[in-house]
Amino acid sequence: MTPIDRELLASSLVSEGQMSLPAEAYTDAAVLDWEKEHFFDGSWVCVGRSEDLRGVGDRCAVALGHESALLTRDEGGDLRAFYNVCRHRGHVLAEVGESSSGRFIRCPYHAWAYGLDGSLQGAPGFGRLPGFERADYSLVPVRVAEWEGWLFANASGDAPPFEEHVGDLGEMIGNHRCGELVTAARQSYEVAANWKILVENYHECYHCSSIHPELCKVSPPKSGEDHEARGAWIGGSMELEDHAETMSLTGESFAPMLPHLTALQEREVYYYQLFPNLLMSLHPDYVMTHRLRPIAPDRTAVECEWLFSKEALETEGFDPSYASEFWDVTNGQDWGACEGVQRGASSRGYRQGPLSPDESTSGKFVAMIARGYLEGGVTQIPDWIPPERNSEPLG
Repeated sequence: MTPIDRELLASSLVSEGQMSLPAEAYTDAAVLDWEKEHFFDGSWVCVGRSEDLRGVGDRCAVALGHESALLTRDEGGDLRAFYNVCRHRGHVLAEVGESSSGRFIRCPYHAWAYGLDGSLQGAPGFGRLPGFERADYSLVPVRVAEWEGWLFANASGDAPPFEEHVGDLGEMIGNHRCGELVTAARQSYEVAANWKILVENYHECYHCSSIHPELCKVSPPKSGEDHEARGAWIGGSMELEDHAETMSLTGESFAPMLPHLTALQEREVYYYQLFPNLLMSLHPDYVMTHRLRPIAPDRTAVECEWLFSKEALETEGFDPSYASEFWDVTNGQDWGACEGVQRGASSRGYRQGPLSPDESTSGKFVAMIARGYLEGGVTQIPDWIPPERNSEPLG
């Protein structure tokens, strides 16, 4: 069932005169509830980095949409995931965000214990119970994937294969070797705006001249182009100013350039979204990501990470703050803008507004969402908006 009236979505789907989404998309709790079920539980959600689960028995509980999952490494080093539910009385096995390690997964309620493969290993008081078979009470598995150093999970079990979901994005980012990079800095935010407002902001630089003086000093706001996609991703490039080596307050880099980039890639920054919640910004010397988690129609949790080469981290005196400080400033500017849009979308005076040609990447996202409402989920981007305008980050 479509969460928003089809007639209200029609203007968000056209290629000429495209309009923003209706107010309900940003303010209605029932719409967010639908999105959690269809866009998050029904798709492949990024839940972290592979390095967060390095060793046998490492595990963490993560939020998906309505569901949460427990991820772990088994004895063979393979990634596994299970619904975060004990098979006894249904208590959660761990609170979302909780990490631990050990050979057994133990429910905190009645101490039922499971192996790293999800098999029930111990159920106090059930050992001699007639007809009780431990094999009947294994944890329920969740589909998982590892790609370029990131972890993904699909709660519904019926999303397209991950390879189809990611499409050719791996080819676009292959030279950055994201799977070989290491997290050097993290910053968490909670933004008083709908998650889609953050994404729309990320995909356009129409606003940059108004609110991003630092960004405009190192990257021309009208530079770059959209990239054609195969898969459930959107994005494109922006150029660096002639004096800038990377995105920092001075344009100076304090880390080695990533070694496998082409000459063009050393002069550009790439901004991609892998639907629904991973925003990746690829620089010549580091990769920044935003992982989004909707909390409420008007509230989004964001985890920002800065990934560098191992060589950078091993360099004496290395400090990633030149990158994280730049984007923390830019993030703050964007969060304020997004929160302003949220307040406006909540007003009786809100009406759908026209999208500029400089917002073409945002338009692809708007169309992706509108089509997803109509079709019950997102599998790929709409293919009718010409790839000719720039895209840019929320910062």
